[in-house]
Order: sequence, then structure tokens, then C-alpha cells
Amino acid sequence: MTASTGQLVDLDISGMTCASCANRIERKLNKLDGVTASVNYATERAHVEVPAGLAAGDLVEVVRAAGYDASPIVADAPASTADTDMADADSRDPELDALRRRLIVSAILSVPVIALAMVPALQFTYWQWLSLTLAAPVVVWGAYPFHRAAWINLRHGATTMDTLVSVGTLAAFGWSLYALFLGTAGTPGLTHGFDLLPQRADGSSHIYLEAAAGVTTFLLAGRYFEKRAKRRAGDALAALMDLGAKDVVVRRPDGAESRIPIGQLTVGDEFVVRPGEKIATDGVVVEGASAVDASMVSGESVPVEVTTGDAVVGATVNTSGLLVVQATAVGSDTALAQMARMVTAAQEGKADVQRLADRISSVFVPIVIAISLATLGFWLGVASTTDFAGGDVTFAFTAAVAVLIIACPCALGLATPTALMVGTGRGAQLGILLKGPEVLESTRRVDTIVLDKTGTVTTGEMTFAAITVVDGYETEQVLGWAASVESGSEHPIAAAIVDAGRDHIDSRVRDFVSTQGAGVAGIVGDRLVTVVSPSKVGVALPTALDDAVAAAESGGATAVVVLVADSNAEDAAGQPVPVGVLVVADRVKPSSAAAIAEFRRLGLTPKLLTGDNEGAARAVASIVGIDDVTAGVSPRRKLEVIAELQEQGHVVAMVGDGINDAAALAQADLGLAMGTGTDVAMAASDLTVVSGDLRAVADAIALARRTLGTIKGNLFWAFGYNVAAIPLAAAGLLNPMIAGAAMALSSVFVVGNSLRLRGFTPKR
Repeated sequence: MTASTGQLVDLDISGMTCASCANRIERKLNKLDGVTASVNYATERAHVEVPAGLAAGDLVEVVRAAGYDASPIVADAPASTADTDMADADSRDPELDALRRRLIVSAILSVPVIALAMVPALQFTYWQWLSLTLAAPVVVWGAYPFHRAAWINLRHGATTMDTLVSVGTLAAFGWSLYALFLGTAGTPGLTHGFDLLPQRADGSSHIYLEAAAGVTTFLLAGRYFEKRAKRRAGDALAALMDLGAKDVVVRRPDGAESRIPIGQLTVGDEFVVRPGEKIATDGVVVEGASAVDASMVSGESVPVEVTTGDAVVGATVNTSGLLVVQATAVGSDTALAQMARMVTAAQEGKADVQRLADRISSVFVPIVIAISLATLGFWLGVASTTDFAGGDVTFAFTAAVAVLIIACPCALGLATPTALMVGTGRGAQLGILLKGPEVLESTRRVDTIVLDKTGTVTTGEMTFAAITVVDGYETEQVLGWAASVESGSEHPIAAAIVDAGRDHIDSRVRDFVSTQGAGVAGIVGDRLVTVVSPSKVGVALPTALDDAVAAAESGGATAVVVLVADSNAEDAAGQPVPVGVLVVADRVKPSSAAAIAEFRRLGLTPKLLTGDNEGAARAVASIVGIDDVTAGVSPRRKLEVIAELQEQGHVVAMVGDGINDAAALAQADLGLAMGTGTDVAMAASDLTVVSGDLRAVADAIALARRTLGTIKGNLFWAFGYNVAAIPLAAAGLLNPMIAGAAMALSSVFVVGNSLRLRGFTPKR
């Protein structure tokens, strides 16, 4: 597989045991000419940009040369029923099963060793030799993954967190062997107590089998729960991928229906969706009408009414009527697959805080080894000046081992990727897609949010708003005449009027005429009905109608005048006379005002920026509660406004949905696109909200900030824990076994803290 210029290759990496492993693989890959690689320990993947002429196999060889294994990920494989089998295989993770077996056996063997060491009453005549018999398999076989990883890295001149674990446990075990076989620890009847703090005693009579076995078991437990939690962190993405249908009923040209696996569906095929079934893939409704529950994809709880000609998205659920849909996208081209790719890309990327953690991890292990040796040297120096040298040698050894064990920065390496996995996965469930982890940094600093009007704050569709009629005519009567004539037009204003007057339409319209830019006319019954723009009426309007037109235009709405000619409404010249004014407007989304209030609560100043006229913009702004309005601007001017705000020191978020918003979205510090808008807008943005609900934008910012806050909390705990614990260990204030338990628990704490993001609930 040869990559073209700038092609992205994803690799599955196996054999990584800590963040230092990921850093090492990343450095090796980045040494290749033209290669830019990012390796994520939590997802166990490498995201690599390669130049032309470099094959994925070359990347795999580099990873293997570093002591790990890798395989290319086929990104565009079509969905099929095999996906279910793959999911089942994943649920039986052999690596996790092997780790569980190793943990169980080690725990069974370690418990008696620890009990014997801690409770002097249990120490029978040859208890120390039983402890050796039980502890040896734990240290040799149970800790084998740590020893193997340490040896592989040592062969390549590298040190990782496994190096600390391996050296620490082997040192404790080796000292115990020395004390048993060459010292006095093997003497029948030996007893010694267990202390939380290391004590100075005769070095040749003291064994550390409980520390060697206990530390190994605690670390295995930490690694097991860490790995299982990492799998849970990716559950949201797995659930997203599992939303799609596994098979589909296809209607053939001869009308015959057959059920086939989803992988065999092709673009152009027509398929049947019965009530309660998932829509198999993206398409257009060609028959039927129904309400579709899109909550699984968009996060929007209210079902959407669809009929012939409407687009539908795969994985949504048909709730009522029978639909026949023509497929427009399959496999990796569907909206669901694109969402999954965006989520995966965001998880594989690295925010600034993660890069900081990576840099710390890469230098941390050598520093810790140096501190451990310094600790050993210091206490040995103390021992040389005392009368109890043997005791102080033991104490020195204990402190040095405790430093090695307590300092493992596993939690540091997990702090960012686990929170990012859970946060982006939860966002995907809510219809919030982050393009990359750097978005998190932007959300924290944003102080101004600029909103487009049409399609963002408003629905983007003309909606009937009001009607005014002259004396002598009924509202329903005039609306019915107008709707009857407009039913022959495809103009958005016509559609709004037809929708409003649908119950009063007379389908027997004759002599229909449509004049571009002016209006429509036709005979309804025995009346000539004309619907035109106020500027095209040609006669003076009655005061009531004139006032209605002025009020509509001042409020940014659009008014049309209805004229009728018949025996009851004809002046001396025989001309049609105005009988009513209909007002249509781009309706404000019901949720927009609540969204603006939520923006203010998040500390953001909202501004409206639109190409629409001043009156329309001001009217919408007053409804939703925005004070700062800039109207009548071109796409270039939108970009300039964003740039001007940035020059003034503001950190700007831009929300839009149209092609004309793309440049401004790209210019903003944080670009947010409405998923109901254009692909161009979504491509230019940093974050996409699948639904058209503006409140989801506030949810997206709140979730991103919560995720960033979780990452920082994780880093504070992980790094602060190491900074605080290493001096305690060096001072001889930590028993190695207690140090091992604390280190394992720190990793579990960090992952558990990240999993709290799964409980994020939108304000709406």
C-alpha cells in the first residue's frame, strides 16, 4: 500500500504498556523523511501523514524495529454483518483475558505472602520459605509483562515506566534471595513485623517478598482496570458505529423485495423502511411519509416529519409510516461514517496539554532512576558513618526501591487521552463533533460569540406570520384565495403561504400566470386573484394595509398584497382592488433565545452578523436578546469583522451554516457549524453541531470546557502525586508495597475521573 503525497495512514499498535512507549514509537516514526506521526497510548493507534513513495509496510517495520507490533487500519471498509462478529471478538479481548488470568493467579499467591509478612502471629517456623515459594511465580511469571517490556526497551537503549517496575520488583526479590540464602533471614523461627514506614534493621535478616509480590499484584490490578476502563472510554464511539442497520430490504425494478446485508447495498438502490426499523443508509424518500427519530445521530429528541423528496440519514429510526428510500451514500460515505471518522480523528490528535504530558513522560523515567540511585547513595553514605551499617543498607535499599515504584507516571500518560476519548465519545452521542483536541484550548479562552442569522438563529425557511384584511372580507377567505394561486409557484414565499392556507385551497385555479420578481395571478372560481409585491401593486393601498406593509418591512419581514377583481370588489375603472396583506418571515428558532441566555451564562458576549437587511436583523436580535448587530455584510466583510474583533483582543467563536460563512468560520478562533447547513461550512469549522438547535452550541462549548477541565484535573493529580510522593519515598517514609498500591490507584483514579464525563447532561 503506497501512500500518495499527504496521505494519512492509521496503524493499530500493540505491545505498548505506558505513555513512554507511545512517545518512543512517535519519535521513531517522525525520524522518517516527510513523515508526521502522532501516537496515542489510550487508543493504541498511530495517526501518520506520509509522503509519496512510502508504504504502510515501511511504517510497520519501523514500529517492529522499536520492539512493538503494528498493522494498517483499513478505514474505508464498508459496513457489513461482519461488523457484529468483529464486535463480539473485541468483547473477548485475548490481551485483557490474559491480564485477568495473570492478576487472579498473582493475587491468590500474593495474599498469603502479604498476610505472613504483616501478621507476626502467622509466622510459623519456616514461613519465610513458604513466602519464597509463593512469591517467586508472582515476581517471575506475574511480572513477566513488565520484565519483557523493560528488556525490549533496554535493548533499544530506552527506559520506560516498565523499567521502573521491573527494576524495583527484581531488586526487592533479589535482596530477599540474598538475605535467605546468604544472610540470616533463612534461620528457623525468624519473625519480623510489618511497618507502613521502613525501619532500620539488620539487612541480612530482612526480606521483601511481600513488597515484590504485593507491588506486582497491585500493578497488575492497576493495569487491568486501566485497560478495561480504556475500553469503556471508547464505548461511545463503538456505540456510534453500532447504530447502523445490519441488513436492508431492497426493492428491485420489477417490484420484488429481498433482504440483503447492508454491505451489498449500492448508491441508487431503493430500499423499504417499515415502522420501527432503522433507515439503512443516507438517501432521499421516493415514496411515503413518516416521522423519523434522528436522536441517535443528532441528539435532537423531536421526530422530524419527512415525505417524498426529503433527505434522510442512515441509522435514524422510522417511527410511523412506510418509506421507500433511494440510497445516495453507502459505507464510508454516509453521515454516520463521517461522524465516526471525525470523532476518531479528534481522539487521535493531541491538545497542548497532552503534548506537555508527553514531554514530561519522555524525560521522567531517566530522572527517576537517577533520583533512586541518588537516594541509595545518600543512605549508604549515612550507613558508612554509623555503627549499624547493615540496618542502614537495608533502609537505603528500601527507600531506593520505593522511589522506583512510586514514581511510575502511568497516570500522567493517561490523564489527557482518556478524558479526550470519553469527552469526544459523549459529544458524538449528543450530536457534537470536535474536529481536533486543540478545540478544547479554544473553548476555554473564547469571550465573544458571533452568530449568523439565517439558518443559525432563525430556521432559514419562510414561515407565514400574519394577515391583515380590509373590511368586508374574512381572513380565511383571503388566505385561501392567495394559497390557491400560490400553489402553482415554487417560490419560498409561496410555499409559506400555501402551507398556512392549506385547509382553504381551491384546486380549480385557471389561467395561472407567474411574473418573475413581481408575483402570481390566476382565476379562483369566478374571481381573478393576484398576489404581488407591494412595490408592484400600482394603486394606493388602504390605510390598514399600508400600515401592515410598513410594520412588516420595519420588522424585517416580507409582505405581499392580495388583489381581487369581481362584482363586489371592483372600482369604476374595473381594476382589481387590494383586499389583504400577507406577511411571511424567516422564523426565529424557538430555542434561540434560551441559547443566547446560556451563552451569557458561559461568559460569552453574543453578536449578530448577517448579510440580511438591518430591519430583519434588528427584529431577530430583539427577540432573542442580542444587543450588538451588524447587518448587510458580504462574506468578505464577515471575515473582516471577525479579524477586527481579534485585533481588539477578543477570542472569537463564530457560528454559521452557509457557504457565505465559511471564510469567517475559518478565521475565528473557534468555528462552529450547524449540521443542518452546508458541507463547506462544516469543513471550515472546528466543531460541528449535528442538529440545528442553537442550544447545542452552548452544550458543545460546555462539554469541551468540562473535558478540558477534567484533563487539567487529571494532570494536576498525576503530576502532583509524583512530585509529592517521590520526596517521601526518598526520605524513607514509604513502604515499597504501599508505594506500589498508591501508584496503581493513581492510574485508576485518573481513568475513573475521566469516565465521569459520560454523565455530562445538556442543559436542554
